[in-house]
Amino acid sequence: MDIVISVENIKCSGCANSIRQRLTKIPHLLSVEVDIKGESILITAEHDVRTQAIEALNALGYPEKGSQGGLQALGSKATSFVSCALGKITDKS
Repeated sequence: MDIVISVENIKCSGCANSIRQRLTKIPHLLSVEVDIKGESILITAEHDVRTQAIEALNALGYPEKGSQGGLQALGSKATSFVSCALGKITDKS
């Protein structure tokens, strides 16, 4: 099953690395592809893991496009900076 999620705040390979590391922890997930320029994520999974993926992305500061506004969006942006930095530190590419 392929699931595409358009998200906010993806800027670089650090962001993509954090997203891949977190999402691959979801059970039954087979692969994760992050399109930085397209600001989208392609997930291939055995079952529908969309809800778990969106929750994990929100926690990292990469909410689904159009799902947040105002202070909540600002908070997500700040959280994504931290996730990005951690992704850069652990990037093995």
